[in-house]
Amino acid sequence: MPSFLCKLTPSSSSFKTLLLLFATITALYFLLLSRHLPSEPPPLHIHNHSSQNPLPSPAATTLHHLLFSLASTSRTLPARTPYVRLWYAPPHVRAFLFLDRPLSVSEHPDLLALPPVVVSSDTTRFPYTYPRGLRSAIRVARIVKEAVHLNESGVRWYVFGDDDTVFFVDNLAGVLSKYDHRRWFYVGSCSESYEQNQKHSFDMAYGGGGFAISASLAEALAAVLDSCLMRYGHLYGGDERIYSCVAELGVGLTREPGFHQVDMRGNLFGMLSAHPLSPLLSLHHVDTADPIFPKMSKADSIGHLFEAARFDPYRVLQQTVCYDSSNLLTVSVSWGHSVQVYEGHMLLPDLLPLQKTFMPWRRNRNINASHYMFNTRMLPKDPCKNPVVYFLQSVVPHRDGALSSFRRFKVRNCFNSSIIGLEHVRVFSKKIEMDVEELKSPRRQCCSVRSISWDVMVIDIRLCGTNELISMQQ
Repeated sequence: MPSFLCKLTPSSSSFKTLLLLFATITALYFLLLSRHLPSEPPPLHIHNHSSQNPLPSPAATTLHHLLFSLASTSRTLPARTPYVRLWYAPPHVRAFLFLDRPLSVSEHPDLLALPPVVVSSDTTRFPYTYPRGLRSAIRVARIVKEAVHLNESGVRWYVFGDDDTVFFVDNLAGVLSKYDHRRWFYVGSCSESYEQNQKHSFDMAYGGGGFAISASLAEALAAVLDSCLMRYGHLYGGDERIYSCVAELGVGLTREPGFHQVDMRGNLFGMLSAHPLSPLLSLHHVDTADPIFPKMSKADSIGHLFEAARFDPYRVLQQTVCYDSSNLLTVSVSWGHSVQVYEGHMLLPDLLPLQKTFMPWRRNRNINASHYMFNTRMLPKDPCKNPVVYFLQSVVPHRDGALSSFRRFKVRNCFNSSIIGLEHVRVFSKKIEMDVEELKSPRRQCCSVRSISWDVMVIDIRLCGTNELISMQQ
């Protein structure tokens, strides 16, 4: 071994002592260092509205918390006044009409019975390049900003629609109570027409059907709307512009199937007799469709539906199915509108698709080739093979609910031997009271055929039992 290595090699005991001393000093160093370092990385704070900590629950949302803003014109308003007056009920309902120019009482005598008028501001500085479109679409889009700038107190939801949008305001207040207005929500529904959605958007709330924007989102949208509108001169409608600007804020559509654009023509019976399991919120284009009750004007027929809605708003148009096993009859009740009685045993899933009683929105479309955003079923070519239909005649209070009477609608030269002489259906029901949790997870109600006399069928609508099936007893 080289002499210099012999000089540097310690004895066995002194080497062990040096190792122990080194280990002790190292341990003390890391112990002191750990006291000055965080045990884990600090949390990363991201400015994301939906990821904030839960806010304490606010008081219940009521009708007073909603502000309705209607897009109208001095030309269309006179003909659509009857529809506005159906649901506008101050002071319980707050609303404003946004017009293209001022109107006087001499021009429009019913003006005092309508919501206050706001004349929209000038929009000539904004581009509009859509071929054969209307520049008024920009004015309609800016109603969102102008509604916020009204500075009405206590507004949680801004609701937008047209002057021919018929709102069911109590249902709307209940459905919006499911959502926290302090978050960013854009609530509405698309068109019933597949072609219309394909042309414009599947993710847009259609303005005629109406839509709601939470107050927090509306304020943010109002702040950026004008700059955003400069980018969308190529679009057709005001609702497309709102959708585009909401999308730029990073917010998507929250769908509620009770909003109805009604992009259909003709007889709406198929839609009204099989409504989704969700409260009715709005109807649009009622002037372009047939009256929804026979032998009535369009406005009077919508008013007739409202008579039922005032008794039991959540129940209106809700479909209930029950069976008469002894006579082998299936009964489908669309409360507030119609009753259908079928011969034989019809399975519930077979009654949920909409009967194609209506025509496409675009007049040049082939009826059979048109597509919709819901399941449909064809009607028999022979009208005598359809179920017997009974339309609402009256609704009167009964104990803690209502008794609704339906009268048979007779089809010429049709005779059905199994239910001969059955001219009336009477339906007893209790008023539906739904809290927020029930609105989040609704369940279809059940019914029972109480009796059939020589010309009257009596039906009870009730809550289904815990494990009760809507099916004919075998």
